Amino acid sequence: MPRNKVSFISLLPLGCLFALSILLGFYLWQLGSGQKSLEELPSALIDKPVPTFNLPPIVGEGVGLSEKDLGGRVSLVNVWASWCLPCRVEHKVLMKIADTGVPIFGINYKDTPEAAARFLKNLGNPFRAVGADRTGQTAIDWGVYGYPETFVVNKSGRIKYRHVGPLTEDDLNNQILPLIRRLQ
Repeated sequence: MPRNKVSFISLLPLGCLFALSILLGFYLWQLGSGQKSLEELPSALIDKPVPTFNLPPIVGEGVGLSEKDLGGRVSLVNVWASWCLPCRVEHKVLMKIADTGVPIFGINYKDTPEAAARFLKNLGNPFRAVGADRTGQTAIDWGVYGYPETFVVNKSGRIKYRHVGPLTEDDLNNQILPLIRRLQ
């Protein structure tokens, strides 16, 4: 190989170093912003009305879900899928929330109707209604980019809180339920 030509392989370490520096820069920016975790990622929809949507039901689960179902009471909206392992982990917490009487509505993301129905049959159904977001457009409208995600919606149908990732007992007791009590 001629000496004046640079090969791709010789640039690979430099490219890796560049990529690592970008990741480190993002991490340092995140620390400087006061953001402690993914759960605290901002949402452009906080204090805005829930997006307009009208989803069909999953197999054997009611009549579907639309934004009209979310007004008049404080409620949770949970975006989930049967293929999502963190959704499976979180499910016990959703069942506990449902036992408190807080209405939970589900948006089932890009799932087969049969798999979604089987998931709820096997693990229990904490949802008052579930809509099948087969194309993923409703999740995009809600600003979802990780699964599961949970939103607290106030009585007037405005999004007041967003939680990215699976809910834990700690999240339930220290964030979700206190917020719901304040909003009621």
